[in-house]
Amino acid sequence: MGTWGTGPFDSDLAADFVDGLEGLTHRQVIDVLGRAFQRVTDSGERVDGGDGAEAIAAGALVASTLPDSPIVIDPDDGPREPLPTLPASLRTSPRLALHRVLQGGSEMATGWVDSAEADRPVAPGSATDPPSTRNAH
Repeated sequence: MGTWGTGPFDSDLAADFVDGLEGLTHRQVIDVLGRAFQRVTDSGERVDGGDGAEAIAAGALVASTLPDSPIVIDPDDGPREPLPTLPASLRTSPRLALHRVLQGGSEMATGWVDSAEADRPVAPGSATDPPSTRNAH
């Protein structure tokens, strides 16, 4: 597995997740996004890094579809086809899952901030705010 940055798509796992959306029906895309969040929220004490990477990528994709969203997905990073209209229920899932990934015992938490700060809560909009809550490139 390779990771080359801190963006939501800057790992092989996240890129593979996005590539996996290609050729799916709109219903299947919605299901895949929902399952990415569900695996994280249903996880035990520790979130698997692969599940975390997928949830972060899915969260950025969902956030990019919200009206007036500051999240813009680089065409090289996102799916080739536009995302379908997402149900309102899917819009609340990213917040729960991403909180779990970044604050709830994930091995990924140390990848977003200095390891000494990994257990410190992050204020939204701060300089150490994870890229998943800032503008994606």
